[in-house]
Amino acid sequence: MASNVAVDQPNTVEFINEKESEKCDTGHAEVQESETCKRQDHMSKRQMKKLLKQKQWEDQRDLRKQKRKEKRLKRKQERQAKLEQNLDENIKKRIRREINPSSLCLVIDCSFDNLMALRDVKKLNKQIRRCYAENRRALHPVQDIHIKSEHFKDLMKPQDIVYLTSDSPEVLNELDETKAYVIGGLVDHNHYKGITYKQALELGISHAQLPLSNFVKMNSRKVLAVNHVFEIVLAFLEKKDWKEAFFSVLPQRKGAVPLNGSCDGPADTLPCEEDGEESDSDTSLDETEAQRESKQDDENETS
Repeated sequence: MASNVAVDQPNTVEFINEKESEKCDTGHAEVQESETCKRQDHMSKRQMKKLLKQKQWEDQRDLRKQKRKEKRLKRKQERQAKLEQNLDENIKKRIRREINPSSLCLVIDCSFDNLMALRDVKKLNKQIRRCYAENRRALHPVQDIHIKSEHFKDLMKPQDIVYLTSDSPEVLNELDETKAYVIGGLVDHNHYKGITYKQALELGISHAQLPLSNFVKMNSRKVLAVNHVFEIVLAFLEKKDWKEAFFSVLPQRKGAVPLNGSCDGPADTLPCEEDGEESDSDTSLDETEAQRESKQDDENETS
């Protein structure tokens, strides 16, 4: 009997230990739960709301994922429907496939930044961006767009360069697509008149002015901006007609009307001396407009 008791005793002890272990585990869980309850009791309403929101956020994760998927699908369907319904979009795409790039090179000379105020540099930046946008839409775009830190005289042969300047005695009647035509990037409000013509002479390169005075009469004293000159050249590449090119680009506010014959009107109403100011003031606007723009820039900077 004693031996039987001795054999059964370890099993009994082991069984008792398991029971005690379960009690301990249960007691530990109860302690943790009670501690959590105590922490919740000590939480403020704001903390409780935050905890509740976090729990809701985690619970709704799958729902948010599904909503995002549905939103993407809806946007895709809307785009598809718009493409199917909008015939203009399809026409534009067909036109883009029919473009015929020109080998002509247009250069914007940005070496005059030391002569411009910061707001004028910003205006030049806007005009260059417009040139880029118009070139993308053109049927005969100039290819490709390159931004170079070197001076243009170091990148091409002097005999291949023509500087567009209003002070040049030469009039540009035709565009040679093997040449590079330089537009002076200067917003100076007529403070540096003739500077691009002088630069062309110093560099020993060809120069010419657009034949604006042969086709256009203006009601007010105006000069052309960089993007206007750029667009006129692109329009001529497409239409092969200077008159059509000028009137397709010049804004109506300039009061431009067709001119028959030579310049025979008052000096202040004809662009004979200013038609090519796309290079000296080719990036300039008239004085009142410039003042208006500068005032707007100042207001934007202060705000």
